Amino acid sequence: MTIVRDFQLLKKHGFGLLPYEIAKNGSEAKKIARKIGYPVAMKVVSSEIEHKSDIGGVKIKIRNDEALEVAYADIMHNVKGKKIDGIMIQKMARKGVELIVGGKKDAQFGHMIVLGLGGIYVEIFRDISARLCPVNRTDIEEMIAELKSHPLLDGARGQKPINKKALEDVVLRMCKFMHDEEITEMDLNPIIFDEKGYDIVDARFSK
Repeated sequence: MTIVRDFQLLKKHGFGLLPYEIAKNGSEAKKIARKIGYPVAMKVVSSEIEHKSDIGGVKIKIRNDEALEVAYADIMHNVKGKKIDGIMIQKMARKGVELIVGGKKDAQFGHMIVLGLGGIYVEIFRDISARLCPVNRTDIEEMIAELKSHPLLDGARGQKPINKKALEDVVLRMCKFMHDEEITEMDLNPIIFDEKGYDIVDARFSK
């Protein structure tokens, strides 16, 4: 599934999403960015590219038309030779703690939910905790406590603690979503949390 269909399905199930649209060319990208409002992020949309940031397919903190033109041209150069569906123009996400909330369906045990440090650090630190679905809020509290990075969620170095109720809501909703839609594998990564709520930056799942 493409990220657009993934986002549409997430919205249907009540997940909060940042404003976004897909541009087919530089002119469309500029119009969309003005409509959404700067600053924006840009990312290539392609079924052939799994790790978009690794090949220069993602640009963030685009603040004006001139920066957008440069970023658009740079992305198109970096993905040359790949089949692309367009460039996603997305409202820039909040600052906060980048987490991954994911899951997969085991043939024997059913759906499993995973919570951990997200973004580019997922495969580096592998700081995750997992449970079989369904889970309750106590289970999620235990998952958070099991993370080596849990001090970040509690507000390390003078930062405000993240909204843990919002995180619990996402995990609970994820378990139900995977069951209802018969999802075999899914990642919200990164999903950025601060003291007020969250922003889903990217999503990937399959049936």
